[in-house]
Amino acid sequence: MFSLQEKVIVVTGGNGLLGSEMVRRMQAAGATVLSADIQADTHQEGQIRLDITDENSVNDAISQVLSKYGKIDGWVNNAYPRTADWGAKFEQIKFESWRKNVDMHLNGYFLCCQRVLEQMKQAGKGSLVNMASIYGIVGPDFLIYEGTEMTTPAAYAAIKGGLVNLTRYLASYYGPSHLRVNTVSPGGIFDNQNPDFVANYERKVPLKKMGTPPDIAAAVHFLMSDEAGYITGHNLVVDGGWSAI
Repeated sequence: MFSLQEKVIVVTGGNGLLGSEMVRRMQAAGATVLSADIQADTHQEGQIRLDITDENSVNDAISQVLSKYGKIDGWVNNAYPRTADWGAKFEQIKFESWRKNVDMHLNGYFLCCQRVLEQMKQAGKGSLVNMASIYGIVGPDFLIYEGTEMTTPAAYAAIKGGLVNLTRYLASYYGPSHLRVNTVSPGGIFDNQNPDFVANYERKVPLKKMGTPPDIAAAVHFLMSDEAGYITGHNLVVDGGWSAI
């Protein structure tokens, strides 16, 4: 069940916290999985350098995959480009920073979607997953940041909300070509954050714990599998019940 045998899948940002777990899990399910990352070690098997903000880089990465494997069965838009001042409070965000973050992240995903889905269209099959967030579907609870210097970037909500609806658009547009486009929206993922934040978060979320990379990788794995063959335009929320309350 949920076999990915003979599938070629690309994970952007595949060397990061979530991406590396997606790569590991889908490889274990039988897929050839390529980490397409701006920090890729191109001397290592299964690694391709990709900067999703650079049109030439996107085109080159796709060409490399097609040249070596002849197809792309699955693509996960997981890269997380952002500026150095990411996380500034709303009133302190410089307009140029806002514009650059939206351009890099949302427009980078658009570029990958456009180029990859057109390749999949020629094959008449394929699955693409955009990584969004609970903060793309509900407003943030700023109480969980009390006692810390943490916050959630305003651009993050705009970008991830945009991705949720872009996914619906793409699912409708490419459905007749037998392509599936879905979103996965994680809740908070534990990454050794400030203990006060972790306690605040776990106090609120119904399952009383933060998520883990394997929780998210499992959802992506499912959407890449043939068992999800009648699922498209869906936003799979993996948040321990956060958005239910």
